[in-house]
Amino acid sequence: MLRTLCRAGGAILQGLNFLIPVLDRIRYVQSLKEIVIDVPEQSAVSLDNVTLQIDGVLYLRILDPFKASYGVEDPEYAVTQLAQTTMRSELGKLTLDKVFRERESLNSNIVHSINQAADDWGIRCLRYEIKDIHVPPRVKESMQMQVEAERKKRATVLESEGTREAAINVAEGHKQAQILASEGEKAEQINKAAGEAQAILAKAEAKAKAIRLLSGALTEQNGNAAASLSVAEQYVSAFSNLAKESNTILLPSNTGDISGMVTQAMTIYGTLSKTSPKVVTEDVEEKSEEPVNQLASSQ
Repeated sequence: MLRTLCRAGGAILQGLNFLIPVLDRIRYVQSLKEIVIDVPEQSAVSLDNVTLQIDGVLYLRILDPFKASYGVEDPEYAVTQLAQTTMRSELGKLTLDKVFRERESLNSNIVHSINQAADDWGIRCLRYEIKDIHVPPRVKESMQMQVEAERKKRATVLESEGTREAAINVAEGHKQAQILASEGEKAEQINKAAGEAQAILAKAEAKAKAIRLLSGALTEQNGNAAASLSVAEQYVSAFSNLAKESNTILLPSNTGDISGMVTQAMTIYGTLSKTSPKVVTEDVEEKSEEPVNQLASSQ
């Protein structure tokens, strides 16, 4: 172990030394190794008036043996007392909650304060660590209640957020379902309308084709006889369905005279067939007269 020898005259010798009896004697022996000092438990009051019992561990080293020997009577005791007073002073600047959260900052401030005062003693404080912090039982119960309340608050907040997210997801699901349902209904209506339009068009084309075929058949030989036969068949079929569709039946006075009904129908058809060519002829004549009039006006 490296030690520093301080003679009575104030001379400082390091390493191996020989003492002359009667003339030389050892006054101080200082170790240059890092020294660990246990700081006793003490009371301190925080900024929010909470009394704490706190202790710590101090790590220091002697840099100047002469100052450590002649600058202070008991360097370890002086540094210990300085650490206690500095710790009480620093704790008085913090609230209880910050004492637990800012222990590292508190240790750093204590080391800085000790080094400012211990520089004249040839001592360097390397670090300071708080070992235990004891709070009063009632304060401890209050802190435990606060922790439980905070946990319940977090649980309630998380539960409410989960409920909100679930409600949002359900609402989004209903919204998407309604959108898809409306789009499906829209597509169905469009397809239905398109189908109805095609059906109407097909019926109209079929009816037009039937009329063309009927008109062509009527112009052929014995066409009137075929028309008479068709009217007679429809007449008989209509009378056979009267009792099936309604309880009220309107009958002509001569229901048994089928030939008379056919003759009446053919008379109406003949009248219409005679009227239509005249109208077409008049239209053709009017169209033919328009070029003649235009030619006369040009001359």
